[in-house]
Amino acid sequence: MTNHAEDFSLDAELRQTADWEADDIDLAADGDESWQSGYADPDPEEVTSGDLDLAARHELRRVAGLRTELEDISEVEYRQLRLERVVLVGVWTDGTIEDAENSMAELALLAETAGSEVLDAIYQRRQNPDPATYVGRGKVDGIREIVQATGADTVICDGELAPSQLRNLEDKLKVKVVDRTALILDIFAQHAKSKEGKAQVELAQLNYMKQRLRGWGGNLSRQVGGRVAGGAGIGGRGPGETKIETDRRRINDRIAKLRRELKAMTGTRTTMRQERRRNLVPSVAIAGYTNAGKSSLLNRLTGAGILVDDSLFATLDPTTRRTQASDGRVYTLSDTVGFVRHLPHQLVEAFRSTLEEVAESDLIVHVVDGSHVDPEGQISAVREVLAEIGAAGIPELVVINKADVADPLVVARLQQREPHSVVVSARTGEGIDDALAAIEADLPRPQVEFDALVPYARGDLVDQIHRLGEIDKLEHTADGTRIAGRATAALAGELAAYAV
Repeated sequence: MTNHAEDFSLDAELRQTADWEADDIDLAADGDESWQSGYADPDPEEVTSGDLDLAARHELRRVAGLRTELEDISEVEYRQLRLERVVLVGVWTDGTIEDAENSMAELALLAETAGSEVLDAIYQRRQNPDPATYVGRGKVDGIREIVQATGADTVICDGELAPSQLRNLEDKLKVKVVDRTALILDIFAQHAKSKEGKAQVELAQLNYMKQRLRGWGGNLSRQVGGRVAGGAGIGGRGPGETKIETDRRRINDRIAKLRRELKAMTGTRTTMRQERRRNLVPSVAIAGYTNAGKSSLLNRLTGAGILVDDSLFATLDPTTRRTQASDGRVYTLSDTVGFVRHLPHQLVEAFRSTLEEVAESDLIVHVVDGSHVDPEGQISAVREVLAEIGAAGIPELVVINKADVADPLVVARLQQREPHSVVVSARTGEGIDDALAAIEADLPRPQVEFDALVPYARGDLVDQIHRLGEIDKLEHTADGTRIAGRATAALAGELAAYAV
């Protein structure tokens, strides 16, 4: 039997594809900018550590609209993740109604950042919160009806609840109740990344939980040995410590261990800070309300490439970058944790070592969100925290950020309220040069005047003058470099041997 089909030839097939690559090259040469090789690798220099952190955080973000119901699909059960459904409750004791609504709006943002879906919000006008249930008895009944109608599983109160208030509300509402402090602690626990940050958040959480331990039924029974029915037992040992007392003791042990670990971790930070102080390197701390754009401003000023995200408390770990002024002086810029109204005292104590970067700086760059509905309230809240950590007397430069989306009338009002301020947009770069000039003008300046003829063999002294001093006159002569200006006391002492 004869096979009349053409014989398959590998060489023939390869010859037919020989011009494919040439066609692609011609296509790119013809100016078709849409053509791109599928094997082109992205430039690794364009990807920063902040971009990687943001991608990792978005991978873990929960999706709204999913349910926890089980669906039987061809012998396989799928359980879908559901956002926690919450109802917000507030008590308005002072200020205007706008202040109360702004506080509730901020609580809603905090709840969404923590990973929940806000169903409803309600607040009550009272002179003082109710000592038993935070809100009045009638309001508790109304909240219970809202919870039942909406199917909420959590109630978040805009304030710090006493243990008795927390217990009474949960007993009456039959759902979980958390306060503002617990909500912020939960956000910090989600965003903590470094070992020190995780230890600080855990310490704050344990200090908060220690006073709110609860036990039910058998959990409060006595721990005793032997046969103790009716008071019997060998030697009549009597009752031991309760389960709740055991939990409190273990929490205290863990708190003590965390404080020892944090004390050891702060040694490195203290050493670096002392080294900068010894070398008289000025330090600038970027502080401000959460989500005001502090990390974006640091990236714009120094190219740090740290995480930037439009969410509350996106970055917790401080970042310090060394930079140089236009006249050659070296200084450091440090990004710090954001502040918020009624920042929990536990967090201030736990992050004391981190906040020392602000308290021991030479200049505070106070970043304000110009597009916020209440920027003046944010400024007051930040200054309250600065006073609490002992940084009220440090020179302050107010930077009004987000000028590209802010109302010009609001920006003008803030500039009138804060004369020593600049307006910038960290996203577009508007006003960054003015901010740099203002920072350099506020940096501490050397006070000791000098006029020296430095030999060419002492180029190290000339380098120190450029980095730490100010030069008014510089001339290269046959015997050395003639320099006049101002320097630090230590540097002026070294230059005294070459004084003219």
